[in-house]
Formats: sequence, structure tokens, C-alpha cells
Amino acid sequence: MNTIAQNVGLPKANLHYYFSNKLGLYQAVLLNILELWDSTFNNLTVDDDPAQALTAYIRAKIEFSRRHPKASRIYAMEVISGGETLSQMLSQDYQAWFRGRAAVFQAWSDAGKMDPVDPAHLIFLLWGSTQHYADFASQICRVTGRTRLVKADYDEAADQLIAIILKGCGLTPPAKDA
Repeated sequence: MNTIAQNVGLPKANLHYYFSNKLGLYQAVLLNILELWDSTFNNLTVDDDPAQALTAYIRAKIEFSRRHPKASRIYAMEVISGGETLSQMLSQDYQAWFRGRAAVFQAWSDAGKMDPVDPAHLIFLLWGSTQHYADFASQICRVTGRTRLVKADYDEAADQLIAIILKGCGLTPPAKDA
């Protein structure tokens, strides 16, 4: 905790005021990551245009991967290691949030706004594909011969994911400047 306090330029007492131990701080970091990722979908409704909503979400998550790759990797390592710390956070409230997004996707399918797809798997696909560019940037660089990913790479990734995912849902991507 002392090293963390020094790195952020706070007295250790200030850090302990908010977090009594490293686990509390770690949980706050994970919760912050989830809140940032999910904020784009928090107000999703059946009245939204699926192509617009999915496009906005994909772009937001790719931008998060670009700006905060370490945050994505921290979250991924927590999940890969069994997710014990996440178990409390992914409780009833988060499950309700997840079911709410899935219900919107299902309503879009039921209304003929998009092709029938399993909503849970669509959410998992959105999560995994957008986080891939943060979590596996070193792999992407090695196989493409890049030394690092730049904004244009993330923009291209977003464009490609939008085209692939929306087409898979029977949707036409909105014009890029829409």
C-alpha cells in the first residue's frame, strides 16, 4: 500500500482512509473497469436502433482497449485466474444488468429489428472481441509485424468488428459519421 501511495503521490494514510487493504483497492479497480465498460449499455432500450447501439458500444469498448489496455488485462487476468474477487461483484445486481441487456437484444429479435441470435452469446462476443485488442496486443503486433498498435489500428478494428458483428445480426452498419 505504501508503494501504491507513493506512486500516486498520496500519503499512505489517505489511501488507507478509502481502502483498508490491497484487496479493497483491487476490488475498487475491478468495479471501476466494469462501470466504464458497461456505461455505454446502461441506458439501452428496446426503442433504440440495434445497429446504432451496437456500433456505439463496439467503438466505445475498442476505445477503452486503446486508452486503458492495462485495465483490460487486469480484468482478464482476474477472470482467467478463477474470478474469486469478481464473484461478489458479479452477483445478483450484475446478473440483473446482464439479463436486462439480453432482454433488449431478445426484444429486438422478436420485433424483427435484427436476426434471431442468442443474446448471451452476442454479449460474450462483444466483450471478447473488443477486449482482444488490449489483452492480446502483443500477439496482434507479432503476427502483423507491427511494433505497437496505434489509433488507426484500433479504428480499423472497430470498423471491421462492426461490419462482421452487425452483418451476423442481419443489420447494416450505420454510416461512419452517423
